Amino acid sequence: MQRRRFLGMAAAGLAGATGVTASACGGGTGPGGDDVTLKVVAADYGDPGGGNGSQAYWDELARGFRKKNPGVAVDVTVLSWNDVDEKVAAMVADGEPPDIAQIGSYADYAAQGRLYDVAQLLPIPVQADYLPALADAGEVNRAQYGLPFVSSTRLLFYNKALFADAGIDPDAPPRSWAELRSAARKLKADGVPIPYGLPLGPEEAPAETMMWLLGGGGSYTDNGDSYVLDSPENIATFEWLRDELVGAGLTGAKAPAETNRQDVFDAFGRGEVGMLNGHPTLMQQADRQGVEYGTAVLPGRNGPAGSTMGVADWAMAFKANGNGDAAGKFLAYAFDVDHHYDFVGRYDLLPVTTSASARMRADDAHQNMRRFLDQLPTAEFYPVGKVSWGKVSAEIKRTIGRAVEEGVDPGNILRTLQQTAETEESAGAAR
Repeated sequence: MQRRRFLGMAAAGLAGATGVTASACGGGTGPGGDDVTLKVVAADYGDPGGGNGSQAYWDELARGFRKKNPGVAVDVTVLSWNDVDEKVAAMVADGEPPDIAQIGSYADYAAQGRLYDVAQLLPIPVQADYLPALADAGEVNRAQYGLPFVSSTRLLFYNKALFADAGIDPDAPPRSWAELRSAARKLKADGVPIPYGLPLGPEEAPAETMMWLLGGGGSYTDNGDSYVLDSPENIATFEWLRDELVGAGLTGAKAPAETNRQDVFDAFGRGEVGMLNGHPTLMQQADRQGVEYGTAVLPGRNGPAGSTMGVADWAMAFKANGNGDAAGKFLAYAFDVDHHYDFVGRYDLLPVTTSASARMRADDAHQNMRRFLDQLPTAEFYPVGKVSWGKVSAEIKRTIGRAVEEGVDPGNILRTLQQTAETEESAGAAR
């Protein structure tokens, strides 16, 4: 498998480097010297009903930046993860891209020549503070265009009270698929509505898919970075899901293809879900709703999965409006250690800079994040550096849920996805 790993978590001498707020390209005015209003589109990391939407953070950040940079205003639009990638793609297609986008993938835009190279945006100390493997993952043809924004790893979450009620040891979570299936059967027998939450709807399908592929010994790409969506291991994984979980009625009444991540997160908070794969933000939601939960390494086919999934979301600056100088200053300001740590701390996400990572590991207030930090050395990330990934991810969101439906051959779904991936990759290489 190709693994995007975090390395060099303690790069010497770089703590606090993101305190630099000067752009590598100079001043904060537009190409004609006039004041600039940067248009920023960002994703929302809050959960519905939690009163923790991301718009407040961005508005505060924009106000602080404006005070330090009177010539640059920042107008931020925050959108749901269900919509943000599609909305930005539509803006680009209409010839009206934002100056900065904070979304799920960047490589296709970089391959089209639409993005500033990071070296054009940020001074060297700011660039150097990014965790090395994430900086590498932001490259296309050896130039970095994607700025890692936040990251997370995944663990199995389970409801300890529901486990105890069903006669399952709450201190011995499942380590293999067979144990997970056994626990799900007991939870179902005890009346739990959703023994295992399987969100294969559009919001989370690529992530949930990848976690199961890793547990089955597969992934999206091989060691040579070629797509292997229809590998025997991946097909066998979805056959198991179809027959042993979904077909056995262990994922609840709603079809996985119609189930989004927030659906199962909300249901977990209501005490209706026995187990699900989750990222750190789920801890906040569960704590607010008084759920006694445990976490564990993701189960695999024959024991604990050899690696977990890591996710990095990306920021990028578009060239179209000619506002590279102002965009670089704002991005440098956003990745100042205090501002970046403020954001990841609000949502229990993992930092993408050396300085903020060191602060989190030393911060007792975030000791519950250390288990997620510990997963980083074996985390595998989406193939975000492939110019085709944005379109492949969209197609996974659209179709993968059908692979677990009764009477459907998962191999057909995965072979179609493989053909799409190869076609898109060839088209991207030809541009």
